[in-house]
Amino acid sequence: MTDPASPQDGRPRVLTGDTPTGRLHLGHYVGSIENRLRLQADHECYFLLANLHAFTTRADRPDDIRRDTLEIVKDWLACGVDPSRSAIVLQSEVPAIAELTWFFAMLIPFNRVMRNPTLKTEIEAKGLGDRYPFGFPMYAVGQCADILAFRPAYVPVGEDQVAHIEMCREVARRFDQVYCGVDPHCEDDDYPARGGVFPIPRAMVGRVGRLVGADGKQKMSKSLGNAIFLSDTPKQVKKKIGGMHPGQSRQPDEPGDPDINPVFTYADIFIKDRALVDALKDRYRRGDNLGDGHVKAAVIDAVNELLEPIRARRAEYEGPGGDDLVIDIIRDGTARANALTEETLWSAKEAMRLGFWRRALVARP
Repeated sequence: MTDPASPQDGRPRVLTGDTPTGRLHLGHYVGSIENRLRLQADHECYFLLANLHAFTTRADRPDDIRRDTLEIVKDWLACGVDPSRSAIVLQSEVPAIAELTWFFAMLIPFNRVMRNPTLKTEIEAKGLGDRYPFGFPMYAVGQCADILAFRPAYVPVGEDQVAHIEMCREVARRFDQVYCGVDPHCEDDDYPARGGVFPIPRAMVGRVGRLVGADGKQKMSKSLGNAIFLSDTPKQVKKKIGGMHPGQSRQPDEPGDPDINPVFTYADIFIKDRALVDALKDRYRRGDNLGDGHVKAAVIDAVNELLEPIRARRAEYEGPGGDDLVIDIIRDGTARANALTEETLWSAKEAMRLGFWRRALVARP
């Protein structure tokens, strides 16, 4: 019988996910979604809906969190996530994550959690000051449990999440050293062979670590109002990219610098024809009668070419019965995840001398 805690058929295991704060945008796509689609072919993939983390800042808006949870799954499916190959998992229905969060909270100092640069940035960006709930810093520990419950080799993330993965790696090392007797001088890749419960996962950053938003200045974010959503209509895409500031003032016959123009950042990322991009840059540098509007038009066409099949697939889940279909997909993926994470939890409890008896989870409709 195959051990569900081991990668199936020798494939490396992958775990990543999103907190449901709204629909996904182009930054999510190039930062992580592309990697997920590629990895489905030859990795054992689990994609987590971190709906409990959404309560850290929106505990008074449960209806919004439920809606956004379903919306994100629709975006995943529209992009090409295949539930027959990748398990879509609902965090709130995986009890092993909550238990591991408690265990890990005993292994990492509070001041280390608060030094996490991603956490500090979120507190500032969301204007939380000192009014955030206790659960807000606790979610950083919960992210370690989200990941380690699946014992993955890789965690596809955006550039801004790498600090979270590093803290997760610290927790995995600490657990294995304290409870499994792994030598602290051991190489990271050798922890499982030395008896560690948890492998030391690695971050896998997408081809674009940080995509600038439609304002041409800040990182793309729903909260900043500069996001181009995967579900945006062609008209919305045209309006948002058309309004992007080019980073400089010039006339079409004046030389410009494409390196400081965010529109060219989009051209590099989304226009498939490399020769076209090079030609546009060359004309822009020479002031060869090329206005910013011409470049934007080419980018708009490229982005809409990418989004058109995504919009079409998403429409399949928008009609009557769409939410029920999505919930069925989540239920199936979560059942697969619980088989794995319960094995992880049992191994952790045994290492901590808490392995008194096994339990069985039964999911009912």
